[in-house]
Amino acid sequence: MSTPAGRTPASRHHRRPRGEGQWALGYREPLNKNEENKKNDDGLNVRQRIIDVYSKRGFDSIDPADLRGRMRWYGLYTQRKPGIDGGKTAILEPEELDDRYFMLRVRIDGGQLDLAQLRTIADIANEYARGTADLTDRQNIQLHWIEIESVPDIWERLEAVGLSTTEACGDTPRVILGCPLAGIDTEEVLDATEQIRELKERVVGNPAYSNLPRKFKTALSGCPAHCTVHEINDVAFVGVVNEHGEAGYDLWVGGGLSTNPMLAKRLGVFVRPDRVGDVHEGVTGIFRDYGYRRLRHRARLKFLVNDWGVEKFREVLELEYLKEPLPDGPAPEPPRGSRRDHVGVFPQKDGTFYVGFAPKVGRVDGDKLHQIADIAERHGSGRVRTTIEQKMVVLDVAPDQVDSIVAELEAADLRVRPSTFRRQTMACTGIEFCKLAIVETKTRAADLIDELERRLPSFDEPLTINVNGCPNACARTQTADIGLKGQLVVDENGEQVEGFQIHLGGSLGVDSGFGRKVRGLKTTAKALPDYVARVVSHYDDQKKEGESFADWVQRADEADLK
Repeated sequence: MSTPAGRTPASRHHRRPRGEGQWALGYREPLNKNEENKKNDDGLNVRQRIIDVYSKRGFDSIDPADLRGRMRWYGLYTQRKPGIDGGKTAILEPEELDDRYFMLRVRIDGGQLDLAQLRTIADIANEYARGTADLTDRQNIQLHWIEIESVPDIWERLEAVGLSTTEACGDTPRVILGCPLAGIDTEEVLDATEQIRELKERVVGNPAYSNLPRKFKTALSGCPAHCTVHEINDVAFVGVVNEHGEAGYDLWVGGGLSTNPMLAKRLGVFVRPDRVGDVHEGVTGIFRDYGYRRLRHRARLKFLVNDWGVEKFREVLELEYLKEPLPDGPAPEPPRGSRRDHVGVFPQKDGTFYVGFAPKVGRVDGDKLHQIADIAERHGSGRVRTTIEQKMVVLDVAPDQVDSIVAELEAADLRVRPSTFRRQTMACTGIEFCKLAIVETKTRAADLIDELERRLPSFDEPLTINVNGCPNACARTQTADIGLKGQLVVDENGEQVEGFQIHLGGSLGVDSGFGRKVRGLKTTAKALPDYVARVVSHYDDQKKEGESFADWVQRADEADLK
């Protein structure tokens, strides 16, 4: 017997003490301050107030509900006031943490950029953001030190080259992840470029989807390396070929990390390319209508999927939103290779090459972005891409230009042949700018790379090190080989200092799973290089032929993990 639409399987055994704020079940009255603010005014409406009022009257004129809420609908967060230590992150009121400057997130759907766009971002970084520019692990570029007075001009310049910050943050459909090699990879299942464009046109800035329970993350790719990490997105379309030889997508729903991580689940359906837009809107609609709105920490799609199960989710999608069934479909092939970042030199379908390179922990600046644009113009066609690993790729490099572009990138400290540590260490924004952070991340991760390269120069096994400034897992702590979650710890002198809780052996792919937490396994920030070098050396000494770090962690003695 199927569960009636809108009721979770769990509700047959016990009733929740009160409604979860699901619109489809009649709970339309806001159950928390965030929902009240969204009901009072759509976040999309703040744009005109920024242009007409706030940019003219200055920071002090901004309504608090806009400042700490609706402005996120256009990629704007107040950044952390300098000098506030991590011990005060959870203690101070928001207005005490707020600086008078903003982080501005430029959404780059599918990671697709041309030279005009890249140079525009570089110019904005230099003119308005004190040169700052960070590549994120969702293919965006973030700028800092933005003043509200500058925002209308920044928008005008971005939009003139086809970019925007619309719904780069907020309870909205966030940037649509796509393979940076869409259309050029010699082994791709299919080119998802057109579907990414369609999804963006249908949902981004659409008032029908501008009030979701929480953020909503989408991945769409035909990449054989599974570079968009579909396992941890709210909704993901993964390229497959069905029994008739037809290329389409396998649909996954309900992935997400943060403090309660869950892996996405397959619905077992085959989605033809011309149905992707309808199916994506259907899943988004389910989240809007049935998603939990009472408690913010339970307002992600993963909780609904976990409670309903895939059978009910598929049934509601097909009957209520698509009005027809979807055909069954195959699971994706295992990911190609052990690294999913597209760093290096590889052939394209047309006989040219793409060249992927690794800035250090995603940190670049306006001048560096200009330099990348100049290098791409000299040696490629002018197409560049961002990846979800805080890396970049230059496309369409002629065979006789490969050596030259590699030399120029390496000379600019943009490594095409990086060490494992440079290639696979990521870091979130950290306490430098983020109001949620407890510890510093970017500089610490960069220093860790340098130290590991010095201590372990010959180590070349795949190994991900993800450094996060708080428990929210923006840098995907739980799925890293070595995941570092920022917190305050007590050092040998009994003093409270910055440090990390350690997760070991997380992975995505054939054996997806979250990292192992060994009881009491923490390190101070000062001792971090010693710890990482020690555990990596233990792995290097003890690994069997072909054994991954994640597999070794599962059988290692706890003493070798400390």
